[in-house]
Formats: sequence, C-alpha cells, structure tokens
Amino acid sequence: MARIFWDTNLFIYLFENNAEWSPRVVELRRKMLTRGDTLLTSWLTVGEVLTKPKQLGNAILEKSYLNLFSGGPIEMVSFEVEAAKRYGEIRSRERVRPADAMQLACAAAAGTDLFVTNDSRLSDVVVSGITFITGIARIPY
Repeated sequence: MARIFWDTNLFIYLFENNAEWSPRVVELRRKMLTRGDTLLTSWLTVGEVLTKPKQLGNAILEKSYLNLFSGGPIEMVSFEVEAAKRYGEIRSRERVRPADAMQLACAAAAGTDLFVTNDSRLSDVVVSGITFITGIARIPY
C-alpha cells in the first residue's frame, strides 16, 4: 500500500476528459484501488481546480469538483506548520514556483511515497518526505 499524491493537473485531466492524459489517470487510479493505495492531494488543489469553472461561470463543474473533494476517498492535506517548514526548505534551495513548492511541501508533510504531476520540471526536485516524484507519462505501475 502506497501513499500517492496527485498534483492538480491530474484531477483536471479527469474532469475535462483530456484525450491525451485522462486514460492514463484513470488507469493509475484503477491500479491504486486494486493495490489499496491512498490518494492524497492538498486543499490548494481545490482552489486551483475551481479557478476555470469560476471564470466560466460553470456552477455544475464547480459543484462536481467540490463533491469530489468533500468527504470522498481522497485524503486532503492542509498547509499547516510542518508543511510550512518544508515549504521554506524547498523554496530556499529549489527554483520552483510557489504553488508547486506548496504542493510538494504538503505531500512531504503527509509522508508521500509517490508524487505524480505533469510538470516535468518537478521530477528532478528532491524533497525529504517524498520517496519519488514523477511525471504522469512515467508512472511506474
């Protein structure tokens, strides 16, 4: 059983039925369920996924996202003191955007085995508390 943190883009691919990436995300989730892995993400993800529906005035998509993250099978990680310390650590030594550092910090604070993103720049970042960081194209099923 592994603890697998999904970056925001994976959830967007699922909801928008992205032709290139959605099937890969669906397969990853299926295999996670078979293995009994835990799916994690942060509350920042919720804010990020709600941006486009709010811009478009799409209340149905907004509600769909909120339903997914409210009381579902996803372990939601808050940005609290441990994550804040790790954020400072990451930003002091890595050239990553603040939002990416926040996601990595939350994943590290939660003790993550695998952080999955589609931002290839993050694959080279080493963060204590995250065993592996990989792009969605390179998921080790």
